[in-house]
Amino acid sequence: MPIDINDMHWLNLPPAWEVNNGRLLVRSGDQTDFWQGTYYGFHRDDGHFLGRQWHGDFTAEITFIGHYHELYDQAGLMVRHDAEHWMKCGIEYTDGAKHFSVVVTNDNSDWSAFRLDHEFDALSVRVTRNGDALFIQYRTDKMTEWRMARLAWFDPALEEVFIGPAFCSPQRDGFEAEFLDFSVTDPVSREIH
Repeated sequence: MPIDINDMHWLNLPPAWEVNNGRLLVRSGDQTDFWQGTYYGFHRDDGHFLGRQWHGDFTAEITFIGHYHELYDQAGLMVRHDAEHWMKCGIEYTDGAKHFSVVVTNDNSDWSAFRLDHEFDALSVRVTRNGDALFIQYRTDKMTEWRMARLAWFDPALEEVFIGPAFCSPQRDGFEAEFLDFSVTDPVSREIH
């Protein structure tokens, strides 16, 4: 589904963005990131995020392409209640390769990542919220099936969230990404297997 931003709002407007033929084209600002505390000690909430408000459970899907060149260049999907309660997942460039990355923040951030060794252009992410859980899946444009990346706890009391594309470049400016589609619906399923 082409991206319709009419009911979406920016957190930290990027220096350049446009919607062209239903695709969102973006370029990041200098040294932008989302992170809270753990290991590094810093608190950053200046990454770029375009969110749609949602109440309760959902399934969100997004497909995107990034031009990853520098350490920590990243693009993907964010689910956000506020600066201390959010999840971001997608591609993060680290150790010279694309990794599927998930950061879950409940006051403090954690990070899990695994390398994607096959070549691909676009990545799709699906996140389903059921009560206290976010079920995070991915597939590349070279795959047909969804694969599980993580099942994460997310405070069920935080029923109202914003969902949408997120991107940042902690080491530079000018990271470019293209979001090809985005949708949010009622949950597609509670099944994991």
